[in-house]
Amino acid sequence: MSYKNLAQAVADLERTGQLVRITDQVDPYLEVGAVQRRVYAHGGPALLFTQVKGSAFPMLGNLFGTMARARYLFRDSLPRIERLVALKGDPASALRQILPTIGLSRSLLHLLPRRVSSGPLLTHSTDLSQLPQLVSWPDDGGAFITLPQVYSEHPDHSGWRHSNLGMYRVQISGGEYAADAEAGMHYQIHRGIGVHHAAAIAAGKPLPVNVFVGGPPSLNLAAVMPLPEGMPELAFAGLLGGHRLAMVPTPNGLLAPAEADFCLVGSIDPQRTLPEGPFGDHLGYYSLAHPFPVMRVDKVYHRPGAIWPFTSVGRPPQEDTTFGDLIHAMTGPLIPDLVPGVRSIQAVDAAGVHPLLLAVGSERYVPYAEETAPQELLTQANALLGQGQLSLAKYLMIVSGDDQPGLDIHDTQAFLTHLLERIDWARDLHFQTATTADTLDYSGTGLNQGSKVVMAAAGPVKRCLSTEIPGGLRLPEGFDKPHVALPGILMIEGGRWSGCRGEMAEDLTAFCRDLPQTEALNGFPLIVVVDESDFAARTLNNFLWVTFTRSDPASDIGGIDAFSRAKHWGCRGSLVIDARIKTHHAPPLIDDPAVERRVDALGAPGGPLHGII
Repeated sequence: MSYKNLAQAVADLERTGQLVRITDQVDPYLEVGAVQRRVYAHGGPALLFTQVKGSAFPMLGNLFGTMARARYLFRDSLPRIERLVALKGDPASALRQILPTIGLSRSLLHLLPRRVSSGPLLTHSTDLSQLPQLVSWPDDGGAFITLPQVYSEHPDHSGWRHSNLGMYRVQISGGEYAADAEAGMHYQIHRGIGVHHAAAIAAGKPLPVNVFVGGPPSLNLAAVMPLPEGMPELAFAGLLGGHRLAMVPTPNGLLAPAEADFCLVGSIDPQRTLPEGPFGDHLGYYSLAHPFPVMRVDKVYHRPGAIWPFTSVGRPPQEDTTFGDLIHAMTGPLIPDLVPGVRSIQAVDAAGVHPLLLAVGSERYVPYAEETAPQELLTQANALLGQGQLSLAKYLMIVSGDDQPGLDIHDTQAFLTHLLERIDWARDLHFQTATTADTLDYSGTGLNQGSKVVMAAAGPVKRCLSTEIPGGLRLPEGFDKPHVALPGILMIEGGRWSGCRGEMAEDLTAFCRDLPQTEALNGFPLIVVVDESDFAARTLNNFLWVTFTRSDPASDIGGIDAFSRAKHWGCRGSLVIDARIKTHHAPPLIDDPAVERRVDALGAPGGPLHGII
């Protein structure tokens, strides 16, 4: 079904039993977000909160809470898009090739937004303070829009064909923002709006910006899609939604979807910034307050019966995981064309997405060699790190698909076992230091600053991986409580981290120095030093989250019998990663116990969520 607006999607989900109305009054301060996260964790339905404290607008949560529901929302258009992607060509030429055979002439028209003079969106107006004031975590710096669609056009090339639609969080209260007049615009590096903002700064002029909330679900997915350069997100939203988007002009000269639920109309000052945040983010930690652009909000429009969609992020997996799964379903077949030789990739959601990227490639450079070593894999790794959002990967692990043809990139444990059985830490580690890093990752040397490491493995099995702690194990002083996390991976508890940002901690240096290569502990090729070894080893997701969100490769990787030769670093024994919380890290997200008790009450017998949570 092609939904023209959000209300149609809500009605359809309610009719088919995929949405529950919550008529009890709920508080957008902490409570609504906690409910949505709990229902998501149970694979529950979409939620329509009809009585929102402090606001007349209902809130819609967990809309994309399951992959099945997301596929249902786009059930008419996903098959067509997957067939287009399967052609692996330029979108325009691909459409020309298949129009005669699969009847997509109408879909081609859906790519073109149509301009209209009026629409439901512009019927009513309100103030920022009257919008639902969603605060998801106790130390958030104010209320945020968590499913915004931020629209801008290139200052030198106006019109939707040179537009960008991105999901960049927007802070609408708190901090130093003028009440009902300003909002924080948090966009990170490598985002499309940055090009437009840079052009506005060069011209010394404000950048007009519209922030859409709601509208047809296709707009949300389009805003997070990694589209080819030159393909506007509005065009993809039409293709995904199954209809041409009706766009209405707004006072700042930009367009807005006529069927959107809300639109903040304004501009970004080319020179001005204010501290934005803190905000409980999708890595499972707070992103702290930092200077970000300020949007002057001149007008807030809304349609009759407007619905406020939202999500709440935190330690993954969360609802935003579904976006990643949908994107992979649509773009996965393009990977071999994007980087020749690469067969598949997985940005590991449980590790926070950008911290850990897995890849299966090909090793074909010298097929006649007696010993297979990573060579082509390194070329493929460098190419992956030069591709859009993939460039933010911190740990890139790449293996040759010829060594185990049935290896499933999405079986993370099997992938790690495959790599650890084959990797040579003396040869197969390749660092990039003093480079850019994910804005939300505080493990590096500063905001947007850190390092990367490529771990490449090719060839036959080199070792058997230990699964039991050796008897009579003696650890260096200050380290104890070893726990096996996975075959070949040992978690060890260390003392509280003490050191300088950007440098290896002295006790970790001593740990690596004091353990000889002959020690039985080297049956575990990967040792991770953590604050709580029992917690970190308890589940695969715990291991992934702790290890890869709390370490910076250049600063926190050491090794037993380590060496440096011709500026190449490696080790002959176990690799050791320091994944303890550092003093420069952002604090992890912790639920408010009182709020959790209120959520428990909603799930008790007689409560609206009984049987759901």
